[in-house]
Amino acid sequence: MPVRSLALVLALLGGAVGWSAPAADEPTPKELEAALQNLKQIGLGFHGYSDSHEFQWVDDITDKDGRALLSWRVALLPYLDAEDLYKEFKLDEPWDSAHNKKLVAKMPKIYVPVRVKAKAGETFYQRFVGKGALFNEKGSSYKLNAVPDGLSNTALVVEAGDPVIWSKPDDLPFGAKQPLPKLGGLFGGSFHVLLGDGSVFRVKKDFDVDEMKKVIMPDDAQPVDTRKLQK
Repeated sequence: MPVRSLALVLALLGGAVGWSAPAADEPTPKELEAALQNLKQIGLGFHGYSDSHEFQWVDDITDKDGRALLSWRVALLPYLDAEDLYKEFKLDEPWDSAHNKKLVAKMPKIYVPVRVKAKAGETFYQRFVGKGALFNEKGSSYKLNAVPDGLSNTALVVEAGDPVIWSKPDDLPFGAKQPLPKLGGLFGGSFHVLLGDGSVFRVKKDFDVDEMKKVIMPDDAQPVDTRKLQK
């Protein structure tokens, strides 16, 4: 089969599964810098929200019964210079209502994958949610100024293994005794972590799982050695 034809077939197969796997080659410095800056801006958004909400963390938008309607990624929009888009959402309706679903296509550039091609409106930026993580189904047990292990030792957002619709309240499940979910979809297994203090570091592919769990858990009182994680 001619090379051009083979390339076309592979491209079509890649599109059939929703998003293209990362290229085998190493990411470029430009791609890494773009990913790092995106997460830093998201971190600033987290802190901007917290400053305006008595140190509370930004969380999913819920109805009166606590059912999640829209992602924290939507709630963060006013703190990412995207307040006009935020105002377009009907906050009392779920992400896939007739009105809100139309806004999926308006995903801000800051959430757009910097390397692989996901479906329109999908992002890799997700939180860990579950018992033992900073966030759970009811929000967070700790305010920004009261995280036991310290902000510099606690994960806020990571690059997940698979993308999700940005406005959908969908994140990475976490359990202290459970295997970690797939991570690193942007960079072939390595990934960036946004910490609570706004700093960002890159984790290598063959990272120490136990050390990563220490970063995810905000109150395990275990010393964190990110050298076991960093690329």
